[in-house]
Amino acid sequence: MNLKELLEKKLTKKQIALLPTSYDMVGDLIIFSSFPEELLKKEKVIGQALLEMHKNAKVVLKKTKKYSGTFRVPKLKVLAGERRKETEHKENNVRLRLDAEKVYFSSRSSTERKRIFELVKSGESVLVMFSGCGPFVVEIARNSQAKEVYGVEINPIAHEYAVENVRLNKVDDKVKLYLGDVREVLPTIKKKFDRVLMPLPMGGEDFLELALTKVKKGGILHFYDFLNETEFDLAKDKIKKACKKRKFQILDVVKCGQFSPKVFRVCVDVKLD
Repeated sequence: MNLKELLEKKLTKKQIALLPTSYDMVGDLIIFSSFPEELLKKEKVIGQALLEMHKNAKVVLKKTKKYSGTFRVPKLKVLAGERRKETEHKENNVRLRLDAEKVYFSSRSSTERKRIFELVKSGESVLVMFSGCGPFVVEIARNSQAKEVYGVEINPIAHEYAVENVRLNKVDDKVKLYLGDVREVLPTIKKKFDRVLMPLPMGGEDFLELALTKVKKGGILHFYDFLNETEFDLAKDKIKKACKKRKFQILDVVKCGQFSPKVFRVCVDVKLD
């Protein structure tokens, strides 16, 4: 039985038509990104119905404020279930503990994380800028033959979760985590990497030149951006501007999530000479 069928006796036809059909599953949390104002008085009823549909879910939440601030975190309200926002999320052979209101995390990026760790070659040194609670760091360390994986994160709560997730997945021997602003931390790391990831939710181009200083000759950079589907070449232009005289080759441009109608999260895979 689907959500509309569960609620057909509790909502009017007009309300049924307004039911949001898109939500994220993060561990045992169900999270609505948007929720119609016309259904505010019915949000608890809708939440309970979702818990009935998804037996493994324990909490239903909705975003009351979009991703914002330095740490790009949302504000969440509990609609139904247990009064908490912390969970343990499982994907790609790892377990990730996090608080969905205090850490930026997208379960929709699971496929992209898998794509990346499958690209990592044996013996690689990998740097993850803006590493959050550690999803890229832990999944690369757990699922590839990387020699070492570094992560740098400015959000102290996300960093603490990353430390916990590294221990939880038993990859302590391959991972080094740093708390701080990448602009201050990266210059203190006296080495370059075979692969550098930039999974920043917004504004990654501001850090491109810094990221390039950490990519070895022949190394790979994964640059993420949000672009209209007709403007993917803009990401290439940003790479070109940052590289200046350094030669580079665009290996791939990958859609890895939809932000809004016609706007996608895009990853540009770049090989540096």
